[in-house]
Amino acid sequence: LMQEIFDIGVDVAKANVVIAVQDHPELACELVNESGALRRWLKSVPPQSRLAVESTGRYHGLLVHLAQQAGLCAYVLNARDVSMYAKALGMRGKTDRTDSQVIARYIREHHARLHPYEPGSAAQQAIDQLIRQRARLQVKQQSLMRILQDLPALDQQRQAVAQSLQAVIHTMDAQILAWMHSEPALAQPFERLQTIPGVGVQGAALLTSLLERIGFTNADALVAFSGLDPRPKDSGQKKGRRRLSKRGAALIRRQMYMCACSASRTPAFKPVYQALRARGLSGIEAMVILARKLLRVAFALWRHQSVFEPERFRPKTT
Repeated sequence: LMQEIFDIGVDVAKANVVIAVQDHPELACELVNESGALRRWLKSVPPQSRLAVESTGRYHGLLVHLAQQAGLCAYVLNARDVSMYAKALGMRGKTDRTDSQVIARYIREHHARLHPYEPGSAAQQAIDQLIRQRARLQVKQQSLMRILQDLPALDQQRQAVAQSLQAVIHTMDAQILAWMHSEPALAQPFERLQTIPGVGVQGAALLTSLLERIGFTNADALVAFSGLDPRPKDSGQKKGRRRLSKRGAALIRRQMYMCACSASRTPAFKPVYQALRARGLSGIEAMVILARKLLRVAFALWRHQSVFEPERFRPKTT
């Protein structure tokens, strides 16, 4: 007889994981979030079962890695999607147990349109971690500098802290470059993407890792993944205001916005930015549109293995 395939939902926290199996409430359990306990539990799970977790930063990483090693199909879900799904089910409360049950039901019903998690190569994983931590460090650095700038008596210490943090960031940049050049499959598109005006080392590194790890079918899929796609809100004759879906990682949107700011000052994209402003769009709206255009250009360069050519890839302004 064919072995049953389980649909498993896991609510992950730093210290423990709470597990639910769709249609098998007797298999629900709670485990310590550490390698030994997770490995022992995974041995009891039928191969080719589907396991899903919400994206929790780094706490879900160990379980997903071990599940893939055990032959399970692992999914990392958008927490907002799961939350909206739970509301649609009429859930009247929220606990770790009910969260795991909702995730198990979600993966049972929606796995056909989802893509299993792809961790990428060792270099890609290292690059992704460095990029994420670098962005977090910059945010903390800015916050810390704002706190200390109102304390003139500590100006010397503030400068010392700023220099120390900047030295750490420079070291992280050097490590990102080293990892990027460690694999030809990463190094070549990394160099090509830097030919796009406004896209520097950090933007090219993020895009290279993303494009090489996830097989986007077209540029629209990449834009949607980033959360920079406009979300319609129409009903009948009413045309609601479009807002960004913000479905993807905020890091991607932040980095592409920064790239757009740089690109708006270059000969290739300055006319595009000015044309958008001439249409009455605000500076932020124009930058968001330009960020989307940069994503489309990046996808074209990656797919065709080419470099930026201003006349060929200049986005339309209408």
